[in-house]
Amino acid sequence: MGASHPAPAWTPVCGVEDIPRAGARVVKRGGADDIAVFRASDDHVFALLDRCPHKGGPLSAGLVHGHAVTCPLHGWVIGLDDGRAQAPDEGCSQRIAARVEDGTVYLDLAGHGHGCSQGQGRRPTPKLRTAQPAADDSP
Repeated sequence: MGASHPAPAWTPVCGVEDIPRAGARVVKRGGADDIAVFRASDDHVFALLDRCPHKGGPLSAGLVHGHAVTCPLHGWVIGLDDGRAQAPDEGCSQRIAARVEDGTVYLDLAGHGHGCSQGQGRRPTPKLRTAQPAADDSP
């Protein structure tokens, strides 16, 4: 048998209208990481830990565009669907299950998050090329 997963424990956190379109709201969890709840311009709602995988910047303060958010510290773009940094950056912010019912946003606060393991992301190191001597232009 596979590992059992606890049933979602849906907790109401706010009204969908409390989150600005193409914006975010923070859900404080005393002693645990804050959660950023995002509302895209098409009214889809997403939730991620409010911490960029790069340097821990507050994703809730970032610019929401489409189904992504740009971290305000160093410009990493994080997908709201899966929490993953867009290439060339690598890393992810943990996704929290979210749903909207009758205008209320619910989060699965008892869940363990989805989509990635904890840890900092990284920007791949560019490959260095060997310097080539300049062409000799003498006759």
